[in-house]
Amino acid sequence: MKLNKQTAIITGGSRGIGKSIVLELASAGYNVAFTYNTQKEEAESILKYVEKNFKVKCKFYKLDVKDEKSIKKVFKEINNDFKKITVLVNNAGINKPTDFNQTELEDWNNIMSVNLAGPFLCSKEVLKYMKKNGSIIHIGSVSGQYGGPRTAHYASSKAGVISLSQVIARFASPKNIRSNVVSAGLIESEMAASGMQSKVVKEASKNILLKRFGTQNEVAKVVKFLASDESSYITAQVINVNGGLYF
Repeated sequence: MKLNKQTAIITGGSRGIGKSIVLELASAGYNVAFTYNTQKEEAESILKYVEKNFKVKCKFYKLDVKDEKSIKKVFKEINNDFKKITVLVNNAGINKPTDFNQTELEDWNNIMSVNLAGPFLCSKEVLKYMKKNGSIIHIGSVSGQYGGPRTAHYASSKAGVISLSQVIARFASPKNIRSNVVSAGLIESEMAASGMQSKVVKEASKNILLKRFGTQNEVAKVVKFLASDESSYITAQVINVNGGLYF
């Protein structure tokens, strides 16, 4: 893959799938700028690992994806530090599995702010710095495709990300900036472990054709593909990484 020291921004890169994406892109030769919100120690640990093992530039930044001022400040800093931004991975996200009739408006608004408004604001801001030939990748979820089963707010936010990605793909196509969604199924993570406490989710997991959870690295490898020139004719698409749970 031709990388030419491109720079990738990964939101929510201090843990889980975000961490795997940071390490996967760094191992492939990308300079990486990743963000965290509360887990500074984890971010410092990732930075040390990248600096020790890969010959790329790496920095982390504190970012609240709900706060437009925070996004403007951090993206400007990243552009000043790295000069050439070619990839954005909208990974930061939250969930709070709850039965529909027990879902509170406060939780709905908070999850929408992080999972949908966050990618909107980050994408809007990064387009100020992406000159051409860029890739914006949104981490979606199978919940946003089949609706649930205990995540009205989360599922709705991830469904919205699919439409948002398509709008961005249309808008940014004159600059050859692509926009795609990597829709993750049941992936081994803290968030999945929380969701698996539900009998409904346990039943849904029985429908996985490959009969196992996915790994965070399997998601990260698809992100790397969409970031690279290997996917230069792919935009406005949803790439499912779900083991056959939904198709």
